[in-house]
Amino acid sequence: MENKEIAQLLAETADLMEVAGEDGFRIRSYRNAAAVIVSYPERVADIVCNPERKVTDIAGIGKGLAAVLAEICARGSFERRDEMLARYPASALELLKIQGLGPKSIALLYEHHNVRTVDDLERICREQKLRELPRMGAKLEEKVLRSIEAYRKTAGRFLLTFASRTAAELMAEFRALPEVERVEAAGSLRRGRETVGDLDILVTGAGAGAALSYLVSHPKSQQVLGQGVNKASVLLGLERIQVDVRALAQESFGAALQYFTGSKEHNVALRMQAVKQGLTLNEYGLFTVESNERVAGDDETEVYARLGYKWIPPELRENCGELEAAETDELPRLIEPRDIRGDLHMHTTASDGRASLREMAEAAAALEHEYIAITDHSKALAMANGLDEARVVAFAREVRELNRDGLPLRVFSGIECDVLRDGSMDLSEDALAELDLVIGSVHSHFALEPEAMTERFLRALETPSLTILGHATGRMLLQRESYAFDFDRVARRAAERGVAFEINASPERLDLPSHLVRAARRRGCRFVISTDAHRPSHLNNMRFGVTTARRGWLEASDVMNTLRVADFEAALKERRSGGRVVYDQRVP
Repeated sequence: MENKEIAQLLAETADLMEVAGEDGFRIRSYRNAAAVIVSYPERVADIVCNPERKVTDIAGIGKGLAAVLAEICARGSFERRDEMLARYPASALELLKIQGLGPKSIALLYEHHNVRTVDDLERICREQKLRELPRMGAKLEEKVLRSIEAYRKTAGRFLLTFASRTAAELMAEFRALPEVERVEAAGSLRRGRETVGDLDILVTGAGAGAALSYLVSHPKSQQVLGQGVNKASVLLGLERIQVDVRALAQESFGAALQYFTGSKEHNVALRMQAVKQGLTLNEYGLFTVESNERVAGDDETEVYARLGYKWIPPELRENCGELEAAETDELPRLIEPRDIRGDLHMHTTASDGRASLREMAEAAAALEHEYIAITDHSKALAMANGLDEARVVAFAREVRELNRDGLPLRVFSGIECDVLRDGSMDLSEDALAELDLVIGSVHSHFALEPEAMTERFLRALETPSLTILGHATGRMLLQRESYAFDFDRVARRAAERGVAFEINASPERLDLPSHLVRAARRRGCRFVISTDAHRPSHLNNMRFGVTTARRGWLEASDVMNTLRVADFEAALKERRSGGRVVYDQRVP
């Protein structure tokens, strides 16, 4: 199990114990352990399973918690959690996800109104009974109702990183089975959607049926939804993500991969095109209507070619012009992970990162990056130990010295500078001018009116040293919606000023969203793809940013950090001089 998953179990159990009014010391011990584990640089499960290591060597983990961790790693839960879930329905954990309510509030709702589900909570709010309870009121009722609406939009959705890891683990297990030939993920995971509702996995070979049996008996299977000759479905893991596995004949694999990849809108348009040609397309193949003769099906490329299209990358299959572009051979040559030469947004122990500058540089060099930018927070984020003007100037000097001192790659000095409420920057222009690049990001006052937020961005774009707008919509996937502003006005001005939009590769953000990436591209904007890494392992998230860029139809030439280091440095100097990047400098 990953650290985040273990920490979640401990934190949720602590919440349920607080709902039950149990011992505060034990509650705090679970919460403190969750905080330690989620930020620990190693996989705690690996330490627990290593007889030569002691998990009690981790500060804050005593013998009692060590036993709990051993039980979690052995079976995915522990006795205290099981006791709490026997006492309270699983829906109690859903209530804890509603913003505005904490364990004590939920305990009151249990006691006074027997609230056990989100539906119960909504009913109580609409009947205006929540405001009758101590320390609650009409404003909280409104907030809770909004939170319930937001929760229902995201319930049953999972981050791309979790879905990718779960699918990869399962597919590796399937491939290890005898006589399994091909295993591929389809669905929204293959299309690179930022969140995934379920997993679709296709298997061929004489052992494909064994893969279905393996799935339903999997140790992480929580509930078997169905099992037949060609398909099995389960709810997997503590997260209960639905996994559908289909056993296929090889001759149908291409058609099935196309069909189950989707999207629904793309498939409908493709089937309509087949009908116009006297053909019918389904998950078994492409057939003539007149004689039911198979004309394609074992290979996905063949299916598209027979219908008159170039093969369409899965990320584009949303019925947003990709079929027309494929018909006229005008599909973009999408950016690939190997095109990325540098990472331009990361944090170190100088602010809220977990590794030093040198450690981040060495980790990036191991990934064959040619350059990075260190961009710690500015002083407005006091909780993150943000840098003030004096520390910024000293940092720029330190980076210049380190670059002369044999670092494994080129390091650019940067800052993630807060864009304040009025659009001014958190640091003086004199300090910002000492740095190689400046990311301007919003971390506060998300609830501004759309016009005020738009003006905030437009003023920030006038900052002479601003290089990049960071995670511009402010969304946190499955947690917080984007704030409202006139994106088109901001994109037009960013293009005029030569300020790039960041595609933040953190799986919790993936910001800009792909539809805005495409809109900004039409406005002539340029982009960077960065990880916002707070520890070396986060640098591996770059692939999720590239996937988002591909969904936005970007080519390598649209992205600044595909440039070689000398060309990238020239592009930074061009921006500082008020000019524009020369695009033919880019490497194809």
